[in-house]
Amino acid sequence: MAWWNTLFGIFNRKKPVSLANLEGKSYVNSALGNLVLENKVPSISVTILKEGKVYLQKGYANNSLQQEAIEPEHSMFRIASISKCITGLAFGKMVEQGLVSWDDSFYKHVPDYPKKKYDFTLRQLASHTAGIRSYKGKEYAWNKPWEIAESITFFKDDPLVFEPGKGYLYNSLDFVLLAIALQNAAKMPFEDYVSKEILTPLEMHQTKSPRRVVDTVPFFTRCGLSFRAASEVDNYYKLAGGGYLSTSADIAKLGQELLQQILLKPETYKELLTAQEVNGKSTYYGLGFQVSQDILGRKYVGHIGNSVGAYSNLFVYPEQQLVAVLLTNCTDPKVQPFWDDILTKIA
Repeated sequence: MAWWNTLFGIFNRKKPVSLANLEGKSYVNSALGNLVLENKVPSISVTILKEGKVYLQKGYANNSLQQEAIEPEHSMFRIASISKCITGLAFGKMVEQGLVSWDDSFYKHVPDYPKKKYDFTLRQLASHTAGIRSYKGKEYAWNKPWEIAESITFFKDDPLVFEPGKGYLYNSLDFVLLAIALQNAAKMPFEDYVSKEILTPLEMHQTKSPRRVVDTVPFFTRCGLSFRAASEVDNYYKLAGGGYLSTSADIAKLGQELLQQILLKPETYKELLTAQEVNGKSTYYGLGFQVSQDILGRKYVGHIGNSVGAYSNLFVYPEQQLVAVLLTNCTDPKVQPFWDDILTKIA
């Protein structure tokens, strides 16, 4: 009778709330609920902090998809490219420990990687200016149980797309290489180093690799006006660039750290959160962090993420002391404009 329960749920779904006379938290809460009620996303987990205090923390789920209730402190989502922020912190920590330097050659730590026409550095990998290519075709959704170091087989022999430092190409393969360099320098698996030096100190106990998670939210892909189960993927090899799973509450701890800057030194955060320049123009990207402005012109750092069965946002506003985390369980649901509008309602 699953089909009848689904049909019943569709016809008995609550109607979207009018936002015309709502402001502040009421607007934000209703607007997020409407995204689910209007079938734009299967579910949402949101955590918003203002001046270190919870402004809104709530889960929203489309009941017609037979989902369990979403709990921001416990429901595990793929966080996609927010993973790059975690890796950025790990990079900074290793620099402080003297294990690597920002501008070390990649080959210093991975000498057996095929030589390219040009050398490239760890900074260039972390800022997407190294010239490494992006995914091709279905590589984005491969389901291969690779270790991080062995995953390079499908792109290691390809030439650089441009001379390092002379271009910008956002991709996650940069972070596969960065993770290999970092774990070689640390003499321990990348996952273990991140857990010890970043996640445990920040008390991000719900942030884990896909090999450490048993129960997750279901993952979907949009199919016309509805959703279907997302393809099975193994994201372990891309852990550094898009593989971690977490809760919105845990990711908010990461955001709050960017405001308080306790884990790392101020000069380290300055390196991580300063947008790099190429040919005299800003890339709006630091080292593992987007560095940009929202539609109101407010400066933020953080990341937008998109993966199979996931779309995520971490926006941190230093001037407003605001942290906003949105996790959804659908591949690119086209909700960024709605989320951008919602953020304008938070003073």
